[in-house]
Amino acid sequence: MAFLQEHILSLILFSPVAGALLVFLVPGDRVRSIRWVAFLASLVPLGLSLWLWFAFDPGMQGYQFVEQAIWYEAINSSYHLGVDGISVPMVLLTTLLTPLAILISWSVEQNVRTYMMLFLMLATGMLGVFMSLDLLLFFVFWEVGLIPMYFLINQWGSENREYASFKFLIYTMAGSLGLLLAIQLIGVAAGTFDLITITQQWSTLSQPLTMLGLPITLSIATVKKIAFWAFVVAFAIKVPVWPFHTWLPDAHTEAPTAGSMILAGVLLKLGAYGFLRLILPLYPVEAKFYAGVLALLATLAIVLGAFAAWGQDDFKRLVAYSSVNHMGFVVLGIAAAAFAQATPLVADGVIAVNGAVLQMFNHGLSAAGMFLLVGVVYDRAHTRDLNKLGGLFPLAPMYGGILIFTAMASLGLPGLNGFVSEFLVVRGAWPVFSFYTALSMLGLLITGAYILKGIAKVLHGPLNEEWVGHEMEINRREILAMAPLMVLMLFIGVWPKWILSVINETVLRLFG
Repeated sequence: MAFLQEHILSLILFSPVAGALLVFLVPGDRVRSIRWVAFLASLVPLGLSLWLWFAFDPGMQGYQFVEQAIWYEAINSSYHLGVDGISVPMVLLTTLLTPLAILISWSVEQNVRTYMMLFLMLATGMLGVFMSLDLLLFFVFWEVGLIPMYFLINQWGSENREYASFKFLIYTMAGSLGLLLAIQLIGVAAGTFDLITITQQWSTLSQPLTMLGLPITLSIATVKKIAFWAFVVAFAIKVPVWPFHTWLPDAHTEAPTAGSMILAGVLLKLGAYGFLRLILPLYPVEAKFYAGVLALLATLAIVLGAFAAWGQDDFKRLVAYSSVNHMGFVVLGIAAAAFAQATPLVADGVIAVNGAVLQMFNHGLSAAGMFLLVGVVYDRAHTRDLNKLGGLFPLAPMYGGILIFTAMASLGLPGLNGFVSEFLVVRGAWPVFSFYTALSMLGLLITGAYILKGIAKVLHGPLNEEWVGHEMEINRREILAMAPLMVLMLFIGVWPKWILSVINETVLRLFG
């Protein structure tokens, strides 16, 4: 038990890699065995994450379950892991969605072993970002999560998968280059990559930097400005914030169903997590000064993302644009908190960030569920064109009921999880950015329009005779994958305290 207590984060982080090695040892022609080994291996980090959740003490100061060991002594970088009330929900979300994505991948027939190994390695990359307390280690895991997703889209995606995967890689790598430059500048200026040490000492640094041994010096103020904008662009691309969002619809549309589940459910959260973990603590002055710009971009993401979703006839592309819309609320909450810090509005900023973190978790559930359900109908009909579907409710009543439930959670129906987080963001952002918050309500209105359009086009209206005699109903394995998501959507909607109490304690300490 003592070993588990001391190394729980490393066990969660690297157990998917161990699972990938086990999958590699299974003969390639034993497809059924490969699937089961991958699925059972993905349950190990989920079980450990549940232990972590119940062992985590929200009232304790600082990071918990900290592990630290010398990694790259020459540059003072270490293997440093730890979690708090913001990262623990993200760890739980990642380890929950990974086995569900693997379970929904039973229909994959091509190169199954490689597919499953990539999924497990992708989980390690995402978990590493949420656990890292060393900036260089953070960047390593940030990049580790990029490569498996690229290959999942490129090899198992739809017709335009090469274009979508290349666009995804180029956009993300463009942000990563600036991120690496900023991390290097911070490491040289602070003499360490340790996030805790940098956070404590960053405001007191004054020694200018000499660049490349040349008579070029950078003041700490200049270093901070460069690093701030490099971080903002990298994280804005990942969220994605408008206008950096154009890679997302293509990647979602062409990715396999399970890839879209993880891409929307977890990968988008890495950018928002970067804003919370790095930008707000390290650059409070710059974040406050440019908070209005971030709030404007968030509002545009909410409104334009909703209108773009409403205009789609591809079911999967509609759900993809809904992610731009919903993640806009996360960024709006972060912008409100950045502006409200050290002002009389700080309490409203705390509410907004609570809503933003909860929205990250809630969107992970609802978006993963929606993409799963799009995959179900595509697997039967081999089309995502909403104009070719229609009237499927009599043929698939179970599927129809699950789709309506999940769509209502995505819409923000009171009693389900989406309402709680969006209400908190709006309540917290309203006193800080009243105009932008009021404008974002237009996005909420159009959210109802595109959700109802999707439901109507798939389930209602005249039955397309082409589907009569086809098996359109959702099967037991797919219901099993949806069940945990639906339970959490309802549970958070009815009683959000169980997760908000964990988030709130950390947010309160973050804002003093």
